[in-house]
Amino acid sequence: MKALLVRDLRLALRAGGGFGLGLAFFLIVVVLVPFSVGPQPELLGRIAAGVLWLAALLACLLSLDRILALDFEDGTLDVLATAPLPLEAALSVKALAHWLTTGVPLVVAAPVLAVLLNLPVAGYGGLVLSLALGTPALSVIGTFGAALTVGIKRGGLLLSLLVLPLYVPTLIFGAEAARRSAEGLDATTPMLMLAGISAGVLALMPFASAAVLRVNLR
Repeated sequence: MKALLVRDLRLALRAGGGFGLGLAFFLIVVVLVPFSVGPQPELLGRIAAGVLWLAALLACLLSLDRILALDFEDGTLDVLATAPLPLEAALSVKALAHWLTTGVPLVVAAPVLAVLLNLPVAGYGGLVLSLALGTPALSVIGTFGAALTVGIKRGGLLLSLLVLPLYVPTLIFGAEAARRSAEGLDATTPMLMLAGISAGVLALMPFASAAVLRVNLR
């Protein structure tokens, strides 16, 4: 499992499918929003949590099609399907690699870029915590979408259409938790809901991903 994780990390960084692409998109969105809204610090502060969460979600979405595409092209998926390592575990490792190259950089960059959106200082901790709790679910759900669409030429659009509805609960509770933190309100409930969603996704989605991938590889 460690060797598979290291291999996926190297592929993601070398192919530009994780760290660079997602982080660049995140930066572009955050930089452009103040230009579209105008020089209104109070308005920017009110929408900052939602904008940052939406930008992070879309940044994760950009690289989902690369989670399994390279492995499908070179035949690695067929090897993994017949290897002693359970396919569920292999897909969990791939989701972890995607999170490490996409989700973690977004979590680290979010408080820095939040300055551009005038996010209240009180909301920085809640923003980071909500992203840390929610982005793993985005990667695991994205791996499920990648397994559904693997082998489909130009399946990026279909992948987005399949995954986006599953992303909505994470977006709602993540943005709400960050907003409440920024306004000095109690964010315990949305944080717990966000953690519950991530825990459920991490526990169940690898089995669904493995099941649909086995069907697609037949």
